[in-house]
Amino acid sequence: MHKSVGTLNGKVALVTGGSRGIGAAIALSLAEAGADIAINFRARSADANEVCVAIRKAGRRALALQADISKSGEVSGMVAQIERELGPVNILVNNAGMARQINLENIVEADWDEHINVNLKSAFLVTQAVLPQMRTQHWGRIINISSVAAQTGGVVGPHYAASKAGMLGLTHSYAALLAKEGITANTVCPALVDTEMLRANPRATSSVIPIGRFGTVDEIASVVRMIAENAYLTGQTINPNGGWYMS
Repeated sequence: MHKSVGTLNGKVALVTGGSRGIGAAIALSLAEAGADIAINFRARSADANEVCVAIRKAGRRALALQADISKSGEVSGMVAQIERELGPVNILVNNAGMARQINLENIVEADWDEHINVNLKSAFLVTQAVLPQMRTQHWGRIINISSVAAQTGGVVGPHYAASKAGMLGLTHSYAALLAKEGITANTVCPALVDTEMLRANPRATSSVIPIGRFGTVDEIASVVRMIAENAYLTGQTINPNGGWYMS
């Protein structure tokens, strides 16, 4: 298929947790803007391959890679494969995450460790792995998908809120350290978004959202695309949350 000229033509984007939901919508939006896409997934290979098919139909290259990105060895192998098959990663979307709602009195150390590893440690490991090539090229976009829970505590629990709040500090540090190198770092903090994960949670309700409804995956993806296209935006937290948290 013929490739149309897009604002991100010639760029390679890595979307972690990109096989479904918000991640899949982000991958497709970046592809529509011209980027070639690497989709990371942990278990759902069929879903990841479906997203790749859609990306290729849009005329872009696509690659699906299984990796547990909370483990540094798997991250290194994944990034090396992307560089071999697509080229260096220019746009990183740290979207992979988990949210297990647990009553406060039932949260144990293992729950804390799991959420920190999946939601926060993984973002650090993947960012560190792609940074050398971004710095060589003097161009990069680091986009961390956090949550309104980082700002309000949310409804899942402190184990989740802390892991997502940590992403804000991670973003601010990268933004400050890399601003003069053509690399930006920003965070997106969605509220409740209509996804398979949300629909599986019987406690999820839009009553806490002033707009009165859940967000859509495309509304989040459009924000990520805007950040990827903007060279003057860095160190910021963008809040597509229906008015739940106002700043």
